[in-house]
Amino acid sequence: MLKLDILVLSVHPDDAELGCAGTILKHIALGKKAGIVDLTRGELGTRGSAEIRDKEAAESGRILGLAVRENLGIPDGFFENTREYQLKIIAAIRKYQPEILITNAYHDRHPDHGRANKLVEDAAFLAGLRKVETLDTDGNIQAAWRPKQVLHFIQDNYIQPDILIDVTDFWDKKLESIRAFGSQFYNPEWADEPQTYISSPEFIKVVEARAREFGKSIQVKYAEGFTSRKILGVDSLFDLR
Repeated sequence: MLKLDILVLSVHPDDAELGCAGTILKHIALGKKAGIVDLTRGELGTRGSAEIRDKEAAESGRILGLAVRENLGIPDGFFENTREYQLKIIAAIRKYQPEILITNAYHDRHPDHGRANKLVEDAAFLAGLRKVETLDTDGNIQAAWRPKQVLHFIQDNYIQPDILIDVTDFWDKKLESIRAFGSQFYNPEWADEPQTYISSPEFIKVVEARAREFGKSIQVKYAEGFTSRKILGVDSLFDLR
């Protein structure tokens, strides 16, 4: 069994890169094991195809140094918070037994993000109930497992963070992981494809501006923000910035 310290469960390939790639990179550098499980293949995206996104996600995973990257194959766009999809996510959580789970924002301009947030949060709770049965790939009943923390990265809306992580040293590598999705973000080689909100050069500038805004709050250059429904604690006041 491959046990992860951090598991990111996000709805589209590239969501994790935009929302928390710096945090992933930072913790891998600290010796932690991290992985991403994408819920969908992003097949409804205006540019490219599901097959192209699969290759891009694999390349980004290599850049990030992930221990694992998988895709649950949940239908893009039209999924609901159903028992079927909850069980898929529960099985993934139990498979990797993460201490920390990270998922999409509470709400966002893309409706999939908020719906994925609720789906993953519900599944994370149910994963800790031993009477909810799921099977591993060998047909064995999986042990119940509930992550210690469930955090949500901040996407397009101006959600205020509960916690900020300094990712200054990992910013360039984060951008490299985002650029692995060449079909989705600004790329002159895709100039003949339809242009979208995220394919403009300005979009990445917005991502950087938000990271700079968060960084300013804790006196660093770049930071990533997260929210939590649970009150967070620290061992000492001197751990605070």
